[in-house]
Amino acid sequence: MNIKDKIRIVLDFPTPGVQFYDITTLLNDAEAFQETTRRMLALAEKHNPEVIVALESRGFFFGTVLANLLKLPFVPVRKKGKLPFKTYQEAYFLEYGSATMEIHVDAMPENKRVLIVDDVLATGGSMTSAVNLVSHFHPQSISLLFLMELEGLKGRKKLAKYSIDSLITV
Repeated sequence: MNIKDKIRIVLDFPTPGVQFYDITTLLNDAEAFQETTRRMLALAEKHNPEVIVALESRGFFFGTVLANLLKLPFVPVRKKGKLPFKTYQEAYFLEYGSATMEIHVDAMPENKRVLIVDDVLATGGSMTSAVNLVSHFHPQSISLLFLMELEGLKGRKKLAKYSIDSLITV
């Protein structure tokens, strides 16, 4: 099955000039979502994680499933103002704006092997912020897993010191 064919491309969303990869069409296809999960699970297992972290919001679709299948704790990285307890904060820039992400100050124990999951690696800005947030917990290692990587935006270069896997490359 070609997972890439299950993702719809929407032009000029959320702003003119942006090519948005809409994964709702993948999520709506139960067989394709199950196959995607199987493939991402195989990639996740090779990192031998002890904690799964995922970025709001689309990273949650994959991170929670992987955490459940691997029987590991799940830690959300959320947009500013969405977490109810004390947080670490990190600002980042997108192709079309800026934002701030947060993680609870007690989200995970120190010295763990952490796998951070998100849907798309574009410029690497949001993932760099997530890595910085996770670094507060002095992890033994940080690995990164994406459903899709947009090679032309060179986000991998920004994150080169980490082990990175992407299921799809466009």
